Amino acid sequence: MLLLLVLPFAGSVVSAFILNTTSRDLPVFVAGATTLLTLILTGAAYPFVRQNGVLRFTAEWLPQFGLDFSLRLDGFAWIFSMLVTSIGFLVILYARYYMGKDDPIPRFFSFLLAFMGAMLGIIVSGNVILLSIFWELTSIFSFLLISYWHTSAAARDGARMALTITGIGGFCLLVGMLLLGKIVGSYDLDKILASGDIVRAHPLYLPTLVFILLGALTKSAQFPFHFWLPNAMAAPTPVSAFLHSATMVKAGVFLLVRFWPVLSGTYEWFILVGLAGVTTLLLGAFLAMFQRDLKGLLAYSTISHLGLITTLLSLGSPLSTVAAIFHMLNHATFKASLFMAAGIIDHETGTRDMQRLSGLYRFMPATATLAMVASAAMAGVPLLNGFLSKEMFFAEAVETHADSYLDVILPYVATLAGVFSVVYSLRFIHTVFFGPLPEGLPKETPHEPPRWMRVPIEILVVVCLVVGIVPAISIGPFLQTAVESVLGDRTPEYSLSIWHGFNVPLLMSVIALIGGFVLYFAMRDYLSRCEDGPPYLRRLRGQRLFERVLVTVSWRWARLAESRLGTRNLQPQLRWIVVTGFVAATLPLYLSGFERRPIVFSTVDPSFGLLWLIGMALAIGAAVSAKYHRLAALIMLGGVGLIVCTTFVWLSAPDLAITQLLVEIVTTVLILLGLRWLPKRSLDRGEAMTLQSRFRRFRDLSLAIACGIGMSMVAFTVMTMPVPDAIASYFLQNAYTGGGGRNVVNVILVDFRAFDTLGEIAVLGIVGLTVYGLLRRFRPAEDSMELPEQQLSQNRFDDEQPERSPGDMMREYLLVPSVLMQWLFPVIITFAVYLFMRGHDMPGGGFSAGLTLSIAFLLQYLAGGTRWAEDRIRILPLRWMGAGILTAALTGIGAWLLGYPFLTTHFRYVEIPLIGKVPAASALLFDLGVFSLVVGATVLILVALAHQSIRINRLRALEAKGEKR
Repeated sequence: MLLLLVLPFAGSVVSAFILNTTSRDLPVFVAGATTLLTLILTGAAYPFVRQNGVLRFTAEWLPQFGLDFSLRLDGFAWIFSMLVTSIGFLVILYARYYMGKDDPIPRFFSFLLAFMGAMLGIIVSGNVILLSIFWELTSIFSFLLISYWHTSAAARDGARMALTITGIGGFCLLVGMLLLGKIVGSYDLDKILASGDIVRAHPLYLPTLVFILLGALTKSAQFPFHFWLPNAMAAPTPVSAFLHSATMVKAGVFLLVRFWPVLSGTYEWFILVGLAGVTTLLLGAFLAMFQRDLKGLLAYSTISHLGLITTLLSLGSPLSTVAAIFHMLNHATFKASLFMAAGIIDHETGTRDMQRLSGLYRFMPATATLAMVASAAMAGVPLLNGFLSKEMFFAEAVETHADSYLDVILPYVATLAGVFSVVYSLRFIHTVFFGPLPEGLPKETPHEPPRWMRVPIEILVVVCLVVGIVPAISIGPFLQTAVESVLGDRTPEYSLSIWHGFNVPLLMSVIALIGGFVLYFAMRDYLSRCEDGPPYLRRLRGQRLFERVLVTVSWRWARLAESRLGTRNLQPQLRWIVVTGFVAATLPLYLSGFERRPIVFSTVDPSFGLLWLIGMALAIGAAVSAKYHRLAALIMLGGVGLIVCTTFVWLSAPDLAITQLLVEIVTTVLILLGLRWLPKRSLDRGEAMTLQSRFRRFRDLSLAIACGIGMSMVAFTVMTMPVPDAIASYFLQNAYTGGGGRNVVNVILVDFRAFDTLGEIAVLGIVGLTVYGLLRRFRPAEDSMELPEQQLSQNRFDDEQPERSPGDMMREYLLVPSVLMQWLFPVIITFAVYLFMRGHDMPGGGFSAGLTLSIAFLLQYLAGGTRWAEDRIRILPLRWMGAGILTAALTGIGAWLLGYPFLTTHFRYVEIPLIGKVPAASALLFDLGVFSLVVGATVLILVALAHQSIRINRLRALEAKGEKR
């Protein structure tokens, strides 16, 4: 079952690494084979789902918080997975012929497969937090697909709108899921689905319902969030076909069905869901009639049909839920085929404007016939699948479900929406395929598309016919399995017969068909002339409202906040950070009450006390000298770091001492390299102190003292509070037996608390990338430090001498230190390997080894200069960082695959020839990931700093030659 979820993402990664070539066969083969294999595996799971009800896969993740990586495949998830994978395969085949020669095909299929994987993740998630994660992934990948043609402003705007609306909805959904988990006491989907009575009776039911509905309604483009979907039609047509039929917009109604047993049956559910559904059903159908663009018409029809499904789910009856599930399947088939047909029309004529299209039946009769059948299914014509589910909708509309005006008007709204659906379906067919021959098309001689481009439409149209003619045989068993998985014991008796006698739903269907036919031919000329949009609603544009809100937030409010709080100076920014941290620390203590402990003085070794007095003096000296003597301040800070390192040795913490020493070396050198490019500071200490400057200094001093006292109190409280002996005893007793190491500190980092370490190295990687990004845009100050006289005397910028960086010339005036630093390179590498290998049993480990190796690279840059070092050192920092985080994560995933919690360590002795038995733990691989990421992040920052010397040297060379900068 896990393979169903992993395959699309694996195929996406493989597709991303395929080189962009003119041939489409390889990326199409990878995407098609991946999707077909996923489809086959999904189909093979049906007997197990039918027999056992639910297939489950669970891997422990954070069990103490009730968070497990759990997947579940029941009948409803199975039929939806089949829908996603089957239509996804047809879309890939169709895209093979649709996409242009200049389009980056591997990128397209990589995004498409990842999008499919995210949708499958929503479907099979057995944990509501995991569902929320995949929910947001669908928004991200749909953004990438909609903006695939990123040179188009419409594509960029549509993608931004879709991401903004669905992203906000996804955040609301996460809040709703957290509330749902709080009510039930678990985030497990099975437990939540069995707790419907508890949820509906809880005081938090209404806010939970509102937040979950915000997530579902935004994703399925329900009123008032419907406007983002038509703007998403700027995406390539294969994306539109997939997005509108089986993914993205279906995620919202899928969520409503999934949580129908938990949230439905209340008046709040009926009103909130019903109002959104009915409004969307009628509004979407009305707007679809007046669209000029083929994809615009289909987009608004999608909105209307999603409103139909939402309306059915609002009614709260089991039969309406059956009808909703059935129509979700039917809508996917005819809507995917119609979007593909629209893509063929655009592909062969060069336009989607219905005012320029007519008479295409003579040029492409096969495509026209397929489109007519699919449109008839959309309109609800008998003997097609759309007719059956729409009949079930009409049957539920005439029933009484609640004492509300909404329930009274529902039959009339349903019939009117049916009339509108016939109108826009007829307009699609009659305007495009019949009438006079087209004139002035971008492509003057339209013709049928390649044979295999039409095959996906043919398959989908055949499905529409087969389900419409023999529904009980073709779709009946699968629908029954899906319905039973949702409704359980409440599964009603229902019939999929194509004839139920003369009844009210049949009368409503007849009225809709005849009324739609008459209304279309009565309004045909008016519809073609109506270029400004639908009457009465021309000014009601959600897009305009969205843009106004966006402008208000991003321009007025953001600019106001920036003008009041924003500054380019570093000091005010640091001040706000420190103040925020101070408030965040003191507020909980004030609200909960802070228990002051009596201060008890104990004897202190005079040497240790003197050491700390020196450290405090150095810290104060660094603070005083920081303004005018940066180098002196840095040296003093380094002294403070060495005293902290000595303290760790004094208190028997060798691991911390080694790490502190290495961190001091690396950070001191990097800061020293950066000091060169800062502007000079004035040494005039006799300047007059203004009242404002005095206030600023007093404020900063007060803030520093307050934070210092606060940190001292926290440290004192932590060190004096009673700590249960069980914690230390647990780690001491289980470090070797459970983690395979005698160095308890390192075992805690890479085994017991490995998940924390994984997060820390991820943060380190983000910091490295951020610093690199900032330094790429950084330009040295005009008055930054000049070259030393020794270098200036040797550096003559003339036409015969190539420009050299300061590091390149270091070998000429610091020859002996340069040679020594180069000789130390293999020695330091050996020492780094030694620290890494001994880390599980003695002080050392991946972090210390990574810093040690980073020092080796630092010395090479200092000794030989930037160009010399990069010509000889073949290290790619980004790849080292990526390999590090991937290795660490794969170590945890490997434990999952073997049935253990995430990042569980396995330990054993390995027999090595000529050496004998040696201890080996899987945590060594995790430590290797830490080592790789630390080296990569440090070298990345070093490279960014070192390249400043090349840039400034080049500018000075140009100035010396009399050229403009």
